[in-house]
Amino acid sequence: MRNANLLTQIAPSAKIDRATHGWRAKCLQRLIRMELPVPVSFALPSATVQAIAMGQDIDLHALNELFSMGDGLVSVRPSAMNPEWGGPGTVLNVGINDASHARLSERIGRENADAIYLSFVQGYAIHIARLDPDMFAQEGKDALASALRIYRDEMDEPFPQNPERQLAGVLRSMARAWEGPTARLLRQAKGAPAEAPLGLVVQQMRLALGPGLCGSGTIQFIDPVTGQSRVTGRFRGQRHGEAVGVGAETLFLTRDERGSSLEDVAPEIFADLVRFGVAARERLREEMQIEFMVTDGDISIIDAVKVQRSSRAGVRVAVALARDGIISPEEAVMRVEPRALIDLLHHQVDPRGKRDVITSGINASPGAATGKIVFSAAAAQASAARGEACILVRRETLPDDIRGMHASVGVLTERGGMSSHAAVIARGLGLPCIVGASDISIDLRSRSLLAGKRSLREGDEITIDGTAGQVLAGAADMLEPALDDAFNQLLEWADEISRMDVRANADTPEEARTARNFNARGIGLCRTEHMFFDTDRLPAMREMIFANSPEDRKLALDRILPMQRRDFIDLFEIMAGLPVTIRLFDPPLHEFLPHDRAGLRELAESLDLPLSDVTRRVDALTEFNPMLGMRGVRLGIAVPEIYEMQARAIFEATVESSRKGKPVVPEIMIPLVSAMREVELVQNRIGAVAEAVRNDRRMNFTYRLGVMVETPRAALRSGDIATHCAFLSFGTNDLTQMTYGLSRDDAGRFMGTYVQQGVYAEDPFHILDQEGVGELLLIGAERARSQRPEITIAVCGEHGGNPESIAFCHQAGFDYISCSPFRVPIARLAAAQASIRLPSE
Repeated sequence: MRNANLLTQIAPSAKIDRATHGWRAKCLQRLIRMELPVPVSFALPSATVQAIAMGQDIDLHALNELFSMGDGLVSVRPSAMNPEWGGPGTVLNVGINDASHARLSERIGRENADAIYLSFVQGYAIHIARLDPDMFAQEGKDALASALRIYRDEMDEPFPQNPERQLAGVLRSMARAWEGPTARLLRQAKGAPAEAPLGLVVQQMRLALGPGLCGSGTIQFIDPVTGQSRVTGRFRGQRHGEAVGVGAETLFLTRDERGSSLEDVAPEIFADLVRFGVAARERLREEMQIEFMVTDGDISIIDAVKVQRSSRAGVRVAVALARDGIISPEEAVMRVEPRALIDLLHHQVDPRGKRDVITSGINASPGAATGKIVFSAAAAQASAARGEACILVRRETLPDDIRGMHASVGVLTERGGMSSHAAVIARGLGLPCIVGASDISIDLRSRSLLAGKRSLREGDEITIDGTAGQVLAGAADMLEPALDDAFNQLLEWADEISRMDVRANADTPEEARTARNFNARGIGLCRTEHMFFDTDRLPAMREMIFANSPEDRKLALDRILPMQRRDFIDLFEIMAGLPVTIRLFDPPLHEFLPHDRAGLRELAESLDLPLSDVTRRVDALTEFNPMLGMRGVRLGIAVPEIYEMQARAIFEATVESSRKGKPVVPEIMIPLVSAMREVELVQNRIGAVAEAVRNDRRMNFTYRLGVMVETPRAALRSGDIATHCAFLSFGTNDLTQMTYGLSRDDAGRFMGTYVQQGVYAEDPFHILDQEGVGELLLIGAERARSQRPEITIAVCGEHGGNPESIAFCHQAGFDYISCSPFRVPIARLAAAQASIRLPSE
């Protein structure tokens, strides 16, 4: 096969394209254009590599000149289109044979020459001839002769002496390795297409063994964990790949207390390397790690790759490059993966430490924390009172576990998925959380936890790594959060670019303050029911549930009214004029009642009722499917006193807050709507309460009424519903649940199997299902705007913190998204990236 495009010498004006020759070939061309000392190199395009893999004979005559240069040795390196995709290992010293070995022996000494020849014979025998590695494990002065003899005996021929034959064998082996099933699976796991192309680079080798200063090394100019400027790397004197020469010594690059360094031994070489690094940063617009060789004091630049770095280092590098004018702020925004910000917001397990993994589950809320195991909310509160950090471990959390979650530093549940109660609340609180850890078994009687063969008791210390979804034994080493100047600068640039606002789901003053600290543009969802579980409110709530008349219910709710009013005043003051969307009461009433014998007896005593009456009442409120029962607007219509009390609290808080500061315009959201008439009924009652408060307080105010679209019917009938609303906010957690007919608390039991077998492309509670649920969002938005063009359209489910879902909302023209406070930075960055990818017309 003869073709002028079989291979190309990498030169400044050569046609080297990343799509065909790969990233390494393109990078080397840029280094050559910078006039760095790069050895002569040739690039084989992916079509040639594929032909080699298929067994075609390729004319590589042009490479013969490499074998006539210097010491006649070459290296072969993979050059995939994306460096993250990996590739077959680099092969060094191709071309060495008996004749060149003799010449090298005279120039660099027999022992050094033997080391180079031996390393190639061993590598060739194992990776190209596919011989048993154990046969080539011999060391010492007879190792080379032994390896050549074993190769001859096993292959029935001497070790190949023809450099072209050696090179052909290496190229064929690397090409076929790339096409193998294992390599395909590995690169697909890294996001590469199955048919991803591979180029190869053949490069003249310089010796790192011999007289004078010789060796090989790498140098980089940032700390890979923090991103701060710092020269790091190693110089391995008298090391040539796997070949170790006489007088081998490893040096650090810079002066410090660890001993001599390359900066001390060869200051001119060190200065050149620093100069090369500065030039590479400016010309390649990236922080690069440079691979180099030194041959008798002369530097050769062999390769340069992007420095592998942590998420926090990635943010710092992107911002530094933009501030130095090397890249634009827009490019800096695009260079940071939104999910990477998670590592900056929370404590993280130090990747450099050891990990003793006990069990794993769904990484429902990121971050890491260490604490002692507790199995109840009461135990968590007692632990917090003693000043001891604790991890709350439950089969699944219930609403009355919220106090225990507040007292804990992390949460672990046996059941649940990404939208389960534990997951949603933990994300709101910023607690690391793992749910669906199905391998664990909790025994509440013995206060113990069984994970595989390991048994843990209450009080044992564990670490929750909510980012990785792993539970670790004992206390792990931690990295501190990194909410520094670079983090803030990146998000300031993101806000300047973004065309969609980001609000927060916040139920408490603490969450609202967190949201403001992360620069949320208001509260998009305040779930008021969480306020009713406080110890001082729960008795009044239960009294209301057991009341037999509207008048008695109102008396009980009047006790909660001033506390609820204080809640809203706090939220309005914290948000300082930004919008606050308050969802009216949503859960079924049975969630506020005990179900165990002791709790029922205690409730009967507090209400001064017979235990039998209390038990009958609790049984009567129990529903077969409470998620689809009397909750949300249905409860507001059946028991209107609850919504009337909440509306009065909102409006009285509006009046008081407006007198103190900026005028407040509250947004009231009705949950679980499915019919226009539901909205009309609630609208009339809220309007009457508003008028009464205006008269009582002698002050006018305005408010906005909206609907939380959580049922498929509400999405389909949004045109009718919109005639009574100022806004529609899609609650995608419940909308996904109802569209799929899945329980968001139980789906975690089989979701992994479904995704693995391709039933669902992704967990629909984690990434918005654009084909099904997304279509309902588009239909709902279109029909609502056709009736009321000025209506505000938003998403307030947890999908509002997911980058892929945010891009969908941006493309759909939604006005804002709302998510948990600790996901606000992620959403701000994702919204900016969506604006850059999809600019307005």
